[in-house]
Amino acid sequence: MGLSTHVLDTMHGTPAAGMEVALYTTDGTGEDARATLVRRFTLNADGRSDGPLYDNTTLKTGTYRLVFDVAGYFKARGVSLPEPNFLNRVSLDFGVARADQHYHVPLLVSPWSYSTYRGS
Repeated sequence: MGLSTHVLDTMHGTPAAGMEVALYTTDGTGEDARATLVRRFTLNADGRSDGPLYDNTTLKTGTYRLVFDVAGYFKARGVSLPEPNFLNRVSLDFGVARADQHYHVPLLVSPWSYSTYRGS
């Protein structure tokens, strides 16, 4: 299955349908890491991309970044957010050590907190 993501809106108890996400490959670590945009996409009604971000034949060992537009999503839902927002974009850097395995990167998010893990 490759690489996939799923976002749940913990404030409303629903999938984060309509959230904008960007996927990058990264090269290097820390302040010197370079990120290359792979694609931008909008989460569907289930809070998922419309298919895998990479399948088993295209996923490579390496480092990646998913950037979730949290503030944009909650503003679009009509949530009154302070300025500046507590969370604007959530950026998750992660590594793929075994390209033959499935990497699922879920995000549970509210305007004030988030959690992630390697899912199945």
